[in-house]
Amino acid sequence: MPVRRAPAHILMTADALGGVWQYSLELAEGLGRRGLSVTVALMGPAPSDAALAQAEAASGARIRPTGLPLDWTAGRPEDVTGAAAAIARLARAEGADLVHLHSPALAMAAFDVPVVAVCHSCVATWWAALGSGPLPDDLAWRADLAARGCRTADRLLAPTRAFAEATRAAYGLAHAPEVVRNGRRLPDVPGVGEPASHAFTAGRLWDRAKNATALDRLAGRLGAPVYAAGPAEGPNGECFGGKHLRLLGRLDAARMERELAQRPVFVSLARYEPFGLAVLEAAGAGCALVLSDIPGFSELWEGAALFVSPDDDAAAAEAVRNLLADSERRASLADAARERAARYGTEAMADGVLAVVRGLLGETRSYTHVRPLSGAAA
Repeated sequence: MPVRRAPAHILMTADALGGVWQYSLELAEGLGRRGLSVTVALMGPAPSDAALAQAEAASGARIRPTGLPLDWTAGRPEDVTGAAAAIARLARAEGADLVHLHSPALAMAAFDVPVVAVCHSCVATWWAALGSGPLPDDLAWRADLAARGCRTADRLLAPTRAFAEATRAAYGLAHAPEVVRNGRRLPDVPGVGEPASHAFTAGRLWDRAKNATALDRLAGRLGAPVYAAGPAEGPNGECFGGKHLRLLGRLDAARMERELAQRPVFVSLARYEPFGLAVLEAAGAGCALVLSDIPGFSELWEGAALFVSPDDDAAAAEAVRNLLADSERRASLADAARERAARYGTEAMADGVLAVVRGLLGETRSYTHVRPLSGAAA
């Protein structure tokens, strides 16, 4: 009789501080349905035991809180290299066949198995979009570690062509990362009845990339409520304090789903957004979109959203006001956004990642990995 082989085992890193958490859980669930076994190494602060149990039940993955520091909150390079080494040890202990990292800097460690690294965001591209002059010292060493990881990973992924090219340029890579779109599962049924007569936004309000100050000015101009979900204070001490936005704080997945089910006009004036999972959630819920005219948003939502300059809060307020007053136009845009969101679902994301995983593992799943390598992304 043929010997039945155990499913390939993927060790995936994640953190629970932003949209990558839900993305990771849905990816793990999708890979599980495709015959892979997934363990999630949770870095940074952990949610409650009840939340972890719920996440395990929803994803089918085993979640291992590690307490290891995140690259963007670490205080020194040794914290990041130490975390990378710890993840490599965990991969060995877990018997992982492949490691899937959500921070390319972690790829520097001596892994014994193939490594896929996903570029969700990074300080070098963030600074290129928001800063001026050379990188500050506190960001420069982080960018250096990310560059080294990008060159070491066996496969490097990014969620849009725009961000893939930005990453290539920032780190001087010979080739841009491969594009595998992020995905979220759409609600089965969009909201019913009349949509809400307010606007809504979501994100890390403390991060100036989200441009919350412009959103606050928009709210002061609009004459209708603008609700904002997300933390106003970051782990690095950055804070946002607006006068006009109605702050809701950090919302769990169920509360976010309820807010979006009202189908408010969703607005983002982000100056830097590698993908925008909150936009995807809003589109999937049937919200009309008003977005900043930046490359990633244009790539994903052209023809399914209204675009304004991130610096022009007056034009943004006018666009939102017009949609609130024009139910036919609003419904048309909402339908277009939901149709577009269906292209970026969990199934497409899991299929894209699975193709990369299969290519690395091969039919025999035998692999000898000796560091350093030039890597497919270098």
